[in-house]
Amino acid sequence: MKVSGVYPVLPTPFDASGAIDDSGMDAIVDFVVDCGVDGAVFPGLASEYDMLSLDERIGLIGRISARIDGRIGFIIGGSSPDVEESLALIRAGKAAGAAGAMVMTPSALAGDNDALADHYRTLGEVGLPLMLQNAPRPMGAGLSAEDVIAVVGAVPAIHWVKEENMPCGQRISAIRAAAPAHLLGVFGGAGGRYITDELARGAIGTMPAAELPEAHVALMAAHLAGDSDAVRTHYERMLPLLMMQAVFRWRLTKEVLRRRGLIADAFTRAPGPELDEGDQRELDRILARIDDWTGIGVVQG
Repeated sequence: MKVSGVYPVLPTPFDASGAIDDSGMDAIVDFVVDCGVDGAVFPGLASEYDMLSLDERIGLIGRISARIDGRIGFIIGGSSPDVEESLALIRAGKAAGAAGAMVMTPSALAGDNDALADHYRTLGEVGLPLMLQNAPRPMGAGLSAEDVIAVVGAVPAIHWVKEENMPCGQRISAIRAAAPAHLLGVFGGAGGRYITDELARGAIGTMPAAELPEAHVALMAAHLAGDSDAVRTHYERMLPLLMMQAVFRWRLTKEVLRRRGLIADAFTRAPGPELDEGDQRELDRILARIDDWTGIGVVQG
């Protein structure tokens, strides 16, 4: 399966006690598939991956893959400061039939391209194609475009890059200009907030959060059809929600999914600001203007 297009990073739904909500996870998978996405990613930063145990991550990789059942592509997240955990996740992904494994550049290896290359070579021995996620520090190593090219060039197992450092567009241009033959493409990330520039510079896809997949699908279809006016219209309509998501992250994503009837609770394990009454009213106004996408309508907070 070709890896390109819209690949949302799925959140991890929890019940009010903080336990994983398996039925909510199934509903989210079916929802993004029905919205027409090309694939899905789990677990990533938007999944609160570092708030999940290794067993929870491996269990959900198997559950999500079974629920997808070949309907769309699936990239598993193999990021961990512990290389043995990363290997376990990638092995689980391979067993589940994933198309690849996204692995964040470890912040502890920042500045040492040889060590980074060795790290990805070790992970590549599992036999699953890799995606180098270049997340900014302190989450990742925050590599320069030149360093990304050096590491990718040294590791044939790296088939894709997800670039999330600013300015994303310039970095995507630089990586593509010097990419080795085995690099199949660069994805944009950063919540989809810079998607128009990324696509204009040759990104093969986007990996946003999962609260508004139909909007990203519509934008991607317009881009592939060469309709730049429609791309801009879709982008400008979704931007207020994307900017709010930049502040509240997984809490915002889950609140929208709760309002859409997909999950029962917006509980998060990860720390971060909560939406107060004023934020809920602002979200009401934002969602009311894109009701044709979400179907939420008036206040449901």
